[in-house]
Amino acid sequence: MTKAHLDLASLSPNDELMPGVKWGKPEWVPSPAYWASILSEVTEASHGFVSPNASLFEEVGFCLLGGFGVTAEMNHAYFQLLRDEGIFDPDARISAAMIEEMLSQPLMILGRKRRYRFPRQKASRIVEAMAKVAALPRNYKDPLEFRKLLLEIPGIGPKTASWITRNWLGCDDVAILDVHVIRAGRLIGLFEEEHKLPKDYDVMETKFLSFCGALGVKASLLDAVMWSEMRRMGRTDI
Repeated sequence: MTKAHLDLASLSPNDELMPGVKWGKPEWVPSPAYWASILSEVTEASHGFVSPNASLFEEVGFCLLGGFGVTAEMNHAYFQLLRDEGIFDPDARISAAMIEEMLSQPLMILGRKRRYRFPRQKASRIVEAMAKVAALPRNYKDPLEFRKLLLEIPGIGPKTASWITRNWLGCDDVAILDVHVIRAGRLIGLFEEEHKLPKDYDVMETKFLSFCGALGVKASLLDAVMWSEMRRMGRTDI
């Protein structure tokens, strides 16, 4: 048993795990104790990755296709369509018009025909991103420096850059702060209401990584579990 586990076992519900963040009980959703209870039975993140053998072009394309109003299922469906057409091949000769045409096709997703939002805008960003990825240095060592390079690509903000960095480098130096993770953090007092993205991403990420350290868990595991659980519960369940 690790020291983190010994410390957690000694906490009472009203003790603070971090300033302003009470420990709670496993049955109190979504308290730190609740997350610790779930994480005790989870060893690997189960979402957010293209595949273990994906290229950087595929990782960037997959993550770029996500965003506000795009469900995980839609993200995967349109990524597979574009990948199967060779859009993410390193030597592919693609145009924004080609991608826009593909993204404009309705796809059957969870039993319903759905359309991708803003296909023209996303098509242009993917074309530009693929060109930028081709020019990136291939000797990646520092996750934070790699993320800075990704942030120079139009259409990639801190969440998407962190997502690509996590997938590509398999690191725990960054956090993927999407709407579900942020909602969980606000409910337990980890994030303040005045903190907004993308302006306060660094501040919120630092708090989240400290929270991971207090729980004794990897950031890659906690944000994946939070994403999955908060998405499953929806806005009306807690």
